[in-house]
Amino acid sequence: MLRLLVADDHGIVRAGIRMLVERQPDMEVVAEAEDGADAVRRALAERPDVAILDVAMPRMTGTQAAREIRSHLPDTRVLLLSMHDDERYMADAFAAGAGGYVLKSQADADLVAAVRAVARGEPFVSPTARDWAAEPVRDPLTARELQVLKLIAEAQKTVESHRANLLAKLGMRDRVELVRYAIKRGLVEP
Repeated sequence: MLRLLVADDHGIVRAGIRMLVERQPDMEVVAEAEDGADAVRRALAERPDVAILDVAMPRMTGTQAAREIRSHLPDTRVLLLSMHDDERYMADAFAAGAGGYVLKSQADADLVAAVRAVARGEPFVSPTARDWAAEPVRDPLTARELQVLKLIAEAQKTVESHRANLLAKLGMRDRVELVRYAIKRGLVEP
């Protein structure tokens, strides 16, 4: 019988995973946690065969919890659940000692197979994430151009955040209203 820990900050997700897993005659959920720190504590207490951890949890991310669990319980396998179909998240997951990475959008189809694979010591990645990760990267940009692109993207994220704050504070709906406001205030010329 595979003993599982399920950690996710959303109770409905934990309940869904529990229902899916407990339909299997060879699996049982022995512990649940709602954040990464609690996942580590529960793993140390219960010593599950597999810990299913959400990547994005409060107090400690799933990746951080995976690293902690694996450092104290090397026989406990870790499977990370994520809504991020992103190479960086996958790389971080495996670097932290996870044996599998399942997209939440594919969990209903992939989770049981992923738990079994990870329990056997075999890596598992959701097929859609695997397809994306397998695409060859042919980047025409130089290292300096990549650095500039990163700065632009980070600045854009900051601008979006400030724009959202301004819209809320001024009770406006869109960028056009912000531009009209700036013109009226004499901040820019029409």
